[in-house]
Amino acid sequence: MEQRRGTDTAERSRSWGDERLSLLSAVGAALTDREVMRHALDQAVSELGGIAGLVHWSCGPAGSRQLRLVLASGLPLPVLRAWEEIRQDVAPLAPARAVRDGRFVWIPAAATEALAGPREDGRPSSGILPAATTVASVPLIGPDGPVGALSVLTGPWEPTGEQTAFLQAVGHWAERRLARSAAGPGEGDEPPWWQQRPGGPVLRQSLEAAKAGSWEWGVRTGEMRWDRAGLTLLGIPDSYERRIESWIDLIHPEDVPRVMAATEKSLRERSDYEAEYRVRRPDGTTGWVQSRAHLELDEHGEPVRMVGKVWDTTESRMARESVGQALRYMSDAFFAVNREWRITFLNVEAERLIGPAGQVLGRPLWEGPAGDVPELEERCRRAAAGGRPAGFDIRWPTDGRWYHIRLVSVPDGLTAYLTDVTDRRTRAARRAEAERAGAEQAARISELSNALADAVTTRDVVDVVAAHILPPFGASGLLMLSLEGGRLNVVGSVGYPLPFLRRIDGVPAFEGYRLLNEVLGARRPYFIPSAEEYERLFPDLAGNPAIAHKNAWAVLPLTASGNAIGTCSISFDEPRRFSADERTLLTALSGMVAQALARARLYDTEHARAQALQRGLLPRALPTPAAVTSTVRYLPASSGTDIGGDWYDVIPLSAERVALVIGDVMGHGLAEAATMGRLRTAVHTLANLELPPDEVLAHLNEVVSDLGDDSYATCLYAVYDPVSGVCSLARAGHPPPLVVRPDGGVECPDSVPDPPLGATEPPFTTVDLRLPDGSLLVLYTDGLVESATRDIDTGIAECAQVLTSERGRLLTSPPPRPHPDRPEQDGPEQDGPDRADHERLDRLCDLLVGAMLPAQQLTADDTALLIARLHGLAPGNIAGWPLPEGPVAAGLARAHVREQLTAWGLQELVATTELLAGELVANVVRHARGPTRLRLIRSRSLLCEVSDASPTTPRIRRAAETDEGGRGLQLVSALSQRWGTRYTAEGKCIWTEQPIPRTGTPS
Repeated sequence: MEQRRGTDTAERSRSWGDERLSLLSAVGAALTDREVMRHALDQAVSELGGIAGLVHWSCGPAGSRQLRLVLASGLPLPVLRAWEEIRQDVAPLAPARAVRDGRFVWIPAAATEALAGPREDGRPSSGILPAATTVASVPLIGPDGPVGALSVLTGPWEPTGEQTAFLQAVGHWAERRLARSAAGPGEGDEPPWWQQRPGGPVLRQSLEAAKAGSWEWGVRTGEMRWDRAGLTLLGIPDSYERRIESWIDLIHPEDVPRVMAATEKSLRERSDYEAEYRVRRPDGTTGWVQSRAHLELDEHGEPVRMVGKVWDTTESRMARESVGQALRYMSDAFFAVNREWRITFLNVEAERLIGPAGQVLGRPLWEGPAGDVPELEERCRRAAAGGRPAGFDIRWPTDGRWYHIRLVSVPDGLTAYLTDVTDRRTRAARRAEAERAGAEQAARISELSNALADAVTTRDVVDVVAAHILPPFGASGLLMLSLEGGRLNVVGSVGYPLPFLRRIDGVPAFEGYRLLNEVLGARRPYFIPSAEEYERLFPDLAGNPAIAHKNAWAVLPLTASGNAIGTCSISFDEPRRFSADERTLLTALSGMVAQALARARLYDTEHARAQALQRGLLPRALPTPAAVTSTVRYLPASSGTDIGGDWYDVIPLSAERVALVIGDVMGHGLAEAATMGRLRTAVHTLANLELPPDEVLAHLNEVVSDLGDDSYATCLYAVYDPVSGVCSLARAGHPPPLVVRPDGGVECPDSVPDPPLGATEPPFTTVDLRLPDGSLLVLYTDGLVESATRDIDTGIAECAQVLTSERGRLLTSPPPRPHPDRPEQDGPEQDGPDRADHERLDRLCDLLVGAMLPAQQLTADDTALLIARLHGLAPGNIAGWPLPEGPVAAGLARAHVREQLTAWGLQELVATTELLAGELVANVVRHARGPTRLRLIRSRSLLCEVSDASPTTPRIRRAAETDEGGRGLQLVSALSQRWGTRYTAEGKCIWTEQPIPRTGTPS
């Protein structure tokens, strides 16, 4: 990269070097020597692609070996300090070597770092050039040899031959121009500059312009010499006496001791000399100068000469004094400390904080009030060590006010500025408090808005208002009234006694209760600060504050969609004045509450209608067959107003058998509810046909399929036979039942369900379960066991855990039953055990629902739960006989009936039952075929069954007066409570049912 950059520079040199020399040749003759050198320096820097340029001249008294910087371009002041004065005999720098050797020199500039050296505080000098900087220098030649150097600071690449030649050409051009300048008009009395000793008119122009001069003092001889610039600066005539005493006489008497002390210190320590002092010129003027010099020693290390420079500092001194005055009397406190943390300066305001200057100057800062400021000393020391400004707020102990202190590290210590920020902090605190209050208010409004958006019922709205409005205002009471039918009805309250609520509930909205009447009529709030003000405004309601136990009120109208829908009263136990902000906020909040209350009222209305429709579609009460004791729970979804499609049924069948049904129409809404009603009706019809479970589901599937492709339902249909103890069930997409056996064990039949109704084709699978007496059958819909956070398998497992828990086992255990050889009766003897078992099953339902569906948990689906206790019939209550074919079968059947009923103590039913059995057997003999069988079942009623192998169903027909037959079934229908026909695997069974008189029950 460096090679490329050097090549680019060479190309530019070949292209522009001659043009630059032409431009220099065109420079006018009227320019000063400094302007001539400025042109030369600028062209040299540009041509070499440098970063800065320097011009040095030999200066000082005769024989001096010192080069002084007289012109610079492109370097900051900290860097220039290393180049101001160069000793030709000791400095390894390019300008010195160029003057010493009289030729072009190119060397690195890194040597200036060693020349600049570290600062007095040990930190690196800020005047260090980049590491790769190099310097190209050419001497400025006079007749007697080199008297100066022109230098260009460039990058790490060596100048090309063309660039070196250009730089030398520029140096020659400068020499010629300065020679002509020295011989120009008005300067003819002086020889050209190359004939002068160093310090001639060329340097003099620069030094005079800078108000600086050089001097030399012979330490042993006492001779003191000044150059022309120095004489001009001090106002000394050419005929001055060249003695040290002449210089001392110029020093202001007050400064003489200090200046002489600095001189003696330099001589004693062989160190550089520096002092700033006032001089009294011969013309009577006074000014400030600063002098700096170094010693020249002999071979024994003794001082021989002191060579230095002097420059005018009057203007800078006056500026510093002006700054000091400004610091002294400025409004902010200011103080300075040295490296030992002793106070060296403090202004008037700082004296007020720290103490009078006469007492604290020179003392450690930490001995005063500053030592009592927490962490101040640590922070000050950290700022001084880091060298970077630091600022922070502190509380000053003497006046208790807050100040912002800014610490600035300086070479000889630390300065501190203290600005009183108490008022600003107070304003900021007030503003922050207002912003905090505003943010809290906005947050409360946002929370209230979100909570009201989630509120569904009017009760929810009341709870939200009580939770989000009462606490922030410190209120203790809430009363919300809804306008319905011209009256105000209490929809919710908090903190009000019952007598007051009874007094206020149902008051006329626009007459008879003036406070509420005016709030509703004018639709403006009332803010009542005390009970006295309440009674003054409404003397007719004077007793209300005492009854309500309240002493301040904010009565707000509730308006939604431009209509007044009620009022909201927020009350307080103690008198209270409402600020303007509180009134505005409460009024705004009342609008939000009104909108939420209007939505909640609509929801309550629609929900009530949906609940009424749901109740109308579900069974009003479950039947109580002898084979099962059942209880049920239905829970609508807690979110949304749409009704669901869950249903359940308990359907008594013949022979004491019972059908248990539970199902779920997928979806929510009126359409789903209507589908559920259709399916319930269909199930009842199919159950009355005594069809097996799989055929029932097959017919239901046709019903659902006819409703459309988007209609689906799940269903579980089970038939329990108490005689055999077998429960036959089929399910279409429905969760499996849970079986709780008498010993407390819980089983879930492991069978693969068929797809939902409407999504499959028959056949359906039937599962037969043999269940002992006292077992529980738990049927449910998926709303009980499945949710967004719980899959159905996990829900079923949790449900089983509830049933097997300690309380679950207590509630599932079967109650004591009557003697197995005694029939179940409807009456006081049987009501006790049945009622106790029903109550236990009710508690078991509550336990399951409470565990699976907590009250605080919102549910998106409705739930149906049906629990049935299964009661098997004892063998002693069942009697059956095969019958032969032919007419003799009827007589044999009557004999079996008479004998068995007598054994059971049912003599009252012998005649009727003999007639029924004879007619049923005669019907088989005449119209069907064998084998024929007779069975009697004693339960809450007496059942008589005659079965045969014929699938033909008998039907009642109207017989003519001349017909000899056709009246048998009419007689059966007249003598029995119920009768019917059901199909069996072998054929059919005709059955009759008669009530059992209580008096006929054996003791």
